[in-house]
Order: sequence, then structure tokens, then C-alpha cells
Amino acid sequence: MPRTRYKEIYRALKQQIETGVYPAQEMLPSENVLTGAFGCSRGTLRRAVEELVRAGYVQTIQGKGVRCIFEPAGQATFTLGTIETFAESAARNHWHGTSTVVCFRRLSADAALARQTGFAENTPLYYVCRLHALNGRTLIVNHSYFRRDVARGLTADIAAHSIYRYLEQDLHVSIINSKRVVTVERATDLDLSYLDLDDCNCLAVVSSQTYNADGVMFEYTQSRHHPKFFRFQDNAVRKPGV
Repeated sequence: MPRTRYKEIYRALKQQIETGVYPAQEMLPSENVLTGAFGCSRGTLRRAVEELVRAGYVQTIQGKGVRCIFEPAGQATFTLGTIETFAESAARNHWHGTSTVVCFRRLSADAALARQTGFAENTPLYYVCRLHALNGRTLIVNHSYFRRDVARGLTADIAAHSIYRYLEQDLHVSIINSKRVVTVERATDLDLSYLDLDDCNCLAVVSSQTYNADGVMFEYTQSRHHPKFFRFQDNAVRKPGV
């Protein structure tokens, strides 16, 4: 099964669900209809549906089919269960998103940075600080560190567009999973200088360690969000017998 094919079908169905082609609580077309529409095998379609289930868009019902359970959010919503870029989340929420690189440099992890990020000391890294704006308001600041031996040739210009697109399409890096910790922290002077925080003095902070197909942690990012425009959602499944 071509790996990209099920991802294409996943993205197409995801977009149709988000735009209301398949409203919440309605059943998706039958497996026969969808395999015919996409010109794919049942196995490929089922792999795409599995991804939709994991992302919280649909639920499979034995003997009946697949029901849409997606509900549009009233504010910018990010996902915990999938690895999604800022541009992808902005598009999904129908917001206009822009990114600005305010710092890009090479460095090596010292002892303090190693403790914070999980990289080994002396690991050669790229540091990227980006501001993300939604509908013209700067609401997110990202502090990211990428292993230089994985993100080879990364530049500030690439970082201003999409680092993940560069990694996946140009360098053929497989981005597999990300461990995340969500906290609430007091805003620093740097946060206050970067973000339009209104009267807020705290932020929602997501710290992520992201791994490639070889099990190598190639990225550490701390994403700091305006609390009034922040909602992370996940899709949790209870295991039988728990």
C-alpha cells in the first residue's frame, strides 16, 4: 500500500468533514462508495479512516459504518493526538496565519539547554524563534531547536514558511511521534514584548520532543500561547477491561 495514498485520502476526507460536506452525527458514505470515489483498495481506505478515528473526526460503528463526530471549535484549536504544523492548524480553523522569524542561529547544547530539551550536551543545533499571528494578532511565540545533522541546510527563509514541509519533502525525514507537556506559566518580559497579551499575565505553554523514524529526537519546541486564543483538544479512547 503506497504510504502517501492513504494520507491523501485522509486529508481529503478530513477537509470534507471540516467544511461540512459530512455534518456531525451523519454517516459517511459506504466503504464501496468511498473506494470507488477515491479509486483505492479497502485496505488503503481503512488506513485513512483509522487516522480519522485517531484524530477524533469519526467513529466506526460495527455493522453500520462510519459516523462523523467532528464539531467545529469557536476559537483557535490545536491537536494533541496528531502532529500538525501552525499553517495546517490555521487552515483547519479557517484563520489567516502568518509566521515571522525573529531569531535564527547555530549553537551547541550546553548543560542547561541539555537539561531543558533532552538533547545530549554538545549536540549541534539550529535555534529558531518564530512569532505566529492569527488574523493579524501575534498570539504564539515558538522557541525551537533542531538537530543540525537531521535538519540539514535549514535556513531562516525556510523557517519562515514551513520547516516540516522542508524536512518531509526535501530531506525525506519521516516525522513519527511527539511527546508533549502542557503547562501554564507566568509571562516573561520577552513574552510581553513579542505577544499581544491584552491584560493577561500568563500563557499556555506546550513543550514538545519530536522523533523521526529512527527513534532520534530531532526537535525540541516550546510553544507559548495567548491563553484566550488557546484550546488543545485530544481524542481519548477507553480500552476494554480497564
